[in-house]
Order: sequence, then structure tokens, then C-alpha cells
Amino acid sequence: MKGQPEQRCAARTRPGRKSGRGRAGEGSNLVGEIVAANLLDDDPRRVSDRILTYGLFVDPPLGRAGLTETEVHKSGRRALVGKRPMERVKRAVEKGETQGFMKIVVDAETRAILGAAILGTGGDEVIHSILDVMYAKAPYTTIQRAMHIHPTASELIPTMLGELKPL
Repeated sequence: MKGQPEQRCAARTRPGRKSGRGRAGEGSNLVGEIVAANLLDDDPRRVSDRILTYGLFVDPPLGRAGLTETEVHKSGRRALVGKRPMERVKRAVEKGETQGFMKIVVDAETRAILGAAILGTGGDEVIHSILDVMYAKAPYTTIQRAMHIHPTASELIPTMLGELKPL
């Protein structure tokens, strides 16, 4: 194999990069961790415990986690929704990338975050702060009360959560 040692290593450890067939590594690693936790740590983790999440690396990028607004509405549960256009996100304005929006859906009774979508600058990264709160099973107020760095796309999540309206 030609190239520098680090290139050869990357080609072996990152399947799909050279072939264009995509990658299954992250999912495989998680399944392996779950099997090991069950066998070695007596930790009853399941693949079904995962929260659906993904990123689309388009322009602007999309980050999604959990349920959609439509799915929550169909479930019949009482929910609140917050939305923020990227035109009102300073980081997006500074970069001249104001296409898109941020949206979050929370359970009106438990205050749990049910799902979120961020289509816009940094959306594929920002979604992780919401996903972490979802996995922690913490109420949305945890992130609503957090102080975020200015100017970032993340800093408007608390503002969006402060403007929740019934779904």
C-alpha cells in the first residue's frame, strides 16, 4: 500500500472512505460495547435503548435526534415545541449562513426532550448537546439554564427552550 504510515493506517481503520460504500464502524462499535457490557459488566444495555440520531452533511448541515414533531403529534401526548430560524442565530448571521432553523419538542408533563432538528450552520455538531441531555434523561431545563459560549449556534438553544409553545 502506498502513502505515509498514517495514511495506510487510516485506510485500514476507516472502511468505506476509499470504497465509497459508507461506514458501519460506529454502529458496530456500539453493538460490541453493548455485548461486552452485558457479558462482562452485568449491565443490561440493549441496542433498542439508543436514541435515533443522524447527521446529513449537506449545505446547510442537518442534525436530528429523537422523535419528529409529526411523530409526537401522532402519539397524542401533550408536548411543547420551540423553533428558531437561523436568521436569528448570531453565529449563522456572522458567517452569512442564515438558511435553516432549530426545532425542539419536549414532553409537557415530564419536561423530557423528545426530539430535535437543527438545519443550519453547525447543526450536525450542535445536536449532540441536546442528545446528551436526552440520554441523561434530564429535563429540558438543564440545558435551558446553561450558559453557552458566544457567538455559537448552541447559545440559542436555551433561548429557544424559553419560548416553548403547545404543540
